[in-house]
Amino acid sequence: MTTRSVSERLAGTPSVRDTIMSAAQAARLGDGYAMTHAWLFTGPPGAGRSQAALAFAAALMCTNPDEIGCGRCENCRQALAGTHTDLLHVVPQRVNIPVAYVRDTIVPQASRLPTVADWRVIVIENADRLNTDAADALLKTVEEPPEHTVIIMCAPSTDPRDFPQTLRSRCRHLYVPAPAEDEVVRILVEEEGAAEHDARLAAAATMRHVGRARLLVRSDKVQQRRSMAINLAELVFHGAQAFQAVSALVKAAESEAVEAHKAEDEAERAKLENALGMGAKGKGSAKALGGAAASIKALEEEQKKRGTRRKRDMFDLVLVDLAGVYRDAMMLQSGADLPLIHPDYEGLSREIAERVSPEGLVACQEAIAQCRLRLTQQVQPAVAFNGMLGHLRLACNVS
Repeated sequence: MTTRSVSERLAGTPSVRDTIMSAAQAARLGDGYAMTHAWLFTGPPGAGRSQAALAFAAALMCTNPDEIGCGRCENCRQALAGTHTDLLHVVPQRVNIPVAYVRDTIVPQASRLPTVADWRVIVIENADRLNTDAADALLKTVEEPPEHTVIIMCAPSTDPRDFPQTLRSRCRHLYVPAPAEDEVVRILVEEEGAAEHDARLAAAATMRHVGRARLLVRSDKVQQRRSMAINLAELVFHGAQAFQAVSALVKAAESEAVEAHKAEDEAERAKLENALGMGAKGKGSAKALGGAAASIKALEEEQKKRGTRRKRDMFDLVLVDLAGVYRDAMMLQSGADLPLIHPDYEGLSREIAERVSPEGLVACQEAIAQCRLRLTQQVQPAVAFNGMLGHLRLACNVS
């Protein structure tokens, strides 16, 4: 249902809904003391931090005099879609948010008066990617934001490793909890047309990460990649097959990361080439094309950096799926009455629980964590995954 109000969209997290609606009400009444201009939304992956931020933007921009955040007016619809002219929605594609982008785009946008709505809203997803220089460049704007600007930054937590502490003390903190499983199932059934059984499995397998759950019920490739990652835990016990499977898994993950954005990257390049007049003929065209080469090269470098981040994120998803198998084995081994992450692979988890000691299962989780760390240290994916596989075999006492 695309016309749900902000209050309805946030019904599954009452504390978030009440905070946002109270702040929007204060903004509408002109209560500057009650309305904070700088916010930090934290919460687990997939909890919907950015969606809550866009809902807040809609509540601030709503033009309905009788219902704040009605979801039906033009301002609400555009804000919820992230396309409103007075909304800057920053979705980082690179490993870090460059300081130049903060100085040249975010700060100037925050300084402008709103043109259509009563508020200008800046939403920064993955604000944990702000390095020290970028955070410092944003500091003054966060400390003294313009009267009708609201800045909402989204990060995993308030931990110094997740969010710069220089900004933390200037922001009002709002924790966005993961949605209930039933809420994720509702979203997948109503908005993706998934069968309830498939929706419930996707909600469990992604640990209620709405974005990943959407992809899991929508894409055969995502389902296949998940199966390959989980089956690696079985192939650990089968010698050379495991190393062959790792090679195939790494290639599949890299291919998925590239293919998911191939059309987008090609369209971006075509747009730039068109703007530069490439393909033109006649006087001056050679000189113009010579100048265009630098712009094309700069775009290629930018796309390469984005590609690195996309592949790293894809490998991280593979490792999360694999870690879930060993977590399930731990739960079964200990008799803990907790739901499984991969209920459709319960048989495999039970087999691992019977064959591997508690200490071995802990070592398996450590091997996966080390692989994730090595990927951030620019270690080649195949090397990092093969090293992890060797440690998994040792932990599982495979000779």
